[in-house]
Amino acid sequence: MNITLVRHAEVLESYVGKYNGHIDIPLSEHGKAQAKELAKKFKHENFDAIYCSDLLRARQTLEPFITNTEVIFTSELREKSWGVHEGKSFGEIEASGIIYENFEQWINSLDGESIYLYSQRVKEYFSSTILQSQRENILVITHAGFIKVLLSHIKNISFEDTFTTKLPYASSILLQKDTLFAIIKE
Repeated sequence: MNITLVRHAEVLESYVGKYNGHIDIPLSEHGKAQAKELAKKFKHENFDAIYCSDLLRARQTLEPFITNTEVIFTSELREKSWGVHEGKSFGEIEASGIIYENFEQWINSLDGESIYLYSQRVKEYFSSTILQSQRENILVITHAGFIKVLLSHIKNISFEDTFTTKLPYASSILLQKDTLFAIIKE
């Protein structure tokens, strides 16, 4: 089993570097070009299952892919909800009175979905749906947070370590069956 995780392409400039969460924002023109490049990069892949976040930025990333494979659009692949902090930058959030002391304090101070519940959602959907699909070559178009939380489970490393890892727009990570052992073995 091969699973290709793709972070959606670049969003509108006014949303870059912000806690976008569930805001349904489109790709920038550069993001649309990135999506076309992704489609070219994977044009010889024979994906037999495609899962995509239902948010516009993920759907627009998938648009240039020409495929006869059914696409499953789902809110389960969404980024973590940041509640009232969605659409704000780190600086804007600090200006509102929440001061960064350390990663755990910061992530727990922000509104929206708890990191624990988000982590459980990511792990549950990945384990019970994607891994159970019995497909061999799977494409998943999602968000940086989803990918980072998933990698923290697979690699058994802290959220802080995975969240400080750069994951550029339109980047991809290939997971192979042996890599997935950590998340399957529960």
